[in-house]
Amino acid sequence: MRPSVAIAAMLIWCCAPALAQQEGAALYASHCAQCHDGGDAQSRVPGRSAMQGMSFDHVLGTLTTGSMAAMAKERSDEERRAIASFVTGKTATGGVAADAEGRCTQQVRGFPEPLDGPRWNGWGVDAGNSRFQPADMAGLTAEEVPRLRLKWAYAFPGASVSFAPPTIMGGLLFIGGTDRKVHALDARSGCTLWTFATDAAVRAAISFAPLPGTDQFVIFFGDLRANAYAVNALTGALIWKTKVEEHPAARITGAPTLHSGVLYVPVSSLEEAAGSQASYECCTFRGSVVALEAVTGKPVWQAYTIPEVPHPTGKNTKGTQLFGPSGAAVWSAPTVDPKRNAVYVATSNSYSNPPAATADAILAFELATGKLLWKQQATPKDAFIVACYGADRTNCPDEHGPDHDFGQSPILVTLRDGRRVLAIAQKSGVVHALDPDDGGKILWQTRIGKGGALGGSEWGSAADQDRIYVANSDVRFLHDGTRRLDSTQGGGLFGLDLASGKIAMEVPPVACGDRLQCSPALSAAVSLIPGVVFSGGVSGFLRAYATADGKLLWEFDTARDYTAVNGVPAHGGAIDGPGPVIAGGMLYTNSGYGQWSGVAGNVLLAFEVGKE
Repeated sequence: MRPSVAIAAMLIWCCAPALAQQEGAALYASHCAQCHDGGDAQSRVPGRSAMQGMSFDHVLGTLTTGSMAAMAKERSDEERRAIASFVTGKTATGGVAADAEGRCTQQVRGFPEPLDGPRWNGWGVDAGNSRFQPADMAGLTAEEVPRLRLKWAYAFPGASVSFAPPTIMGGLLFIGGTDRKVHALDARSGCTLWTFATDAAVRAAISFAPLPGTDQFVIFFGDLRANAYAVNALTGALIWKTKVEEHPAARITGAPTLHSGVLYVPVSSLEEAAGSQASYECCTFRGSVVALEAVTGKPVWQAYTIPEVPHPTGKNTKGTQLFGPSGAAVWSAPTVDPKRNAVYVATSNSYSNPPAATADAILAFELATGKLLWKQQATPKDAFIVACYGADRTNCPDEHGPDHDFGQSPILVTLRDGRRVLAIAQKSGVVHALDPDDGGKILWQTRIGKGGALGGSEWGSAADQDRIYVANSDVRFLHDGTRRLDSTQGGGLFGLDLASGKIAMEVPPVACGDRLQCSPALSAAVSLIPGVVFSGGVSGFLRAYATADGKLLWEFDTARDYTAVNGVPAHGGAIDGPGPVIAGGMLYTNSGYGQWSGVAGNVLLAFEVGKE
């Protein structure tokens, strides 16, 4: 090679990362900053600080085939790579296997523990989504909770969030991650048995069941490209994969629920963010529930949460065609009611005008056909997209709503006197109780928070036969043009009498003090065992309270570094999204959630009772 050519090649090689950073910065400023650098951090997209904790591969995958693909469809492959390099400050890893360490020394040949033993299956532990673990399944008593000690940590590579809860069955643990894999671990030690590659990240909880008519045990789950999967639980071999919704913004964020050989899959979307671009024809997505044959994955029916197909409604000020009605996504796991032959789901807000009468609502569909049996709307006229909090509000619906959708599953409970209640808390800060045996009639409504886009009750509540336990978020941000959390606002944990709606137990917010990137908000789902309610906070603390009087029994600060069993750099942070999972004397919790300016992290932590 001639010297001049060699020098030129060396300069290109040396400067390529810097040039990519410059190009990425310009592309980010033009196409991404409106949402990700918004002054009001209540938008539903991660800020720059959160993305800096992600891997290059994760961000590139999100832009190429993941949840941001619809927004980045006009960008070339080189431009997507430049953006990924800029926002993460990293380059491609070269495909190095992040889970090479921590493999189990013995090959799995069966379940190490009985299948009818301690377990936590799916999102809500039972078909009613109660998130209440009975004493024999929990293997953990109120007296033992203060002696919980960390046993092991498992880390997800290149992640800034740990957002998929584990499922525990037969001594095995199944969990998804942002690394586009489902991981099967030994529940006691955390060693890796197998991994299964998915088309997109898996945020939903995993449901376990024997496959009807076979001798196989299967895990069912969905990814963020709206694919539903059935995978052999012992080998990680794919049995079937079905795309349940073709809309480019569709995703599965709630756990599929299995009942009598049929898998009920909830469908949500990210069009609420994509629709914020003035050039985007907002909006055409409708939430749905899809029923699939568990054995084959073939569709049985699809029931849309908005019966009307979106139609042209007008043009925005930039001349872009707009559509409606739209939205009413289903973020959470469906709840099955065999007595009424019904499946219940909770819906999100509308995305565009006209607002749908089935948005921000509880809907009941017939199990066999998907026919709508009844609806109960909590907040009418709530048409909202992320642009409503941004600098460019071109596509924000006129007279937009407060974004008070439901992010959690309805809980079906039978009270001690035999009456049944369908209870759920809302982002409005209101807890609702409906009568599932009288067409969803409202029994009571109780306010526990102020509400907001990230306010009220977010991810999940828990209930026994007497009370529903509800965590209050009410996350607030400093109005100084930044995305910093307000360390003085939000929080509170409540126990409400299911028969009357009266507050029977209350834990006040726990102040942050001088802790950085902290909020007293309790956004994550709560979990319940006899006598104890567990709640993780945006502060990073996981706490356990006595249900009788709200007394603090135990706390653990998860926001620190760990030595992970799989050899991946590990750090805990804010706790958001999934709640603790308790089974067989162990407690598992996710830690790390950089989405809303909380501390980023990437770990699953496992605790057991230590000796005196």
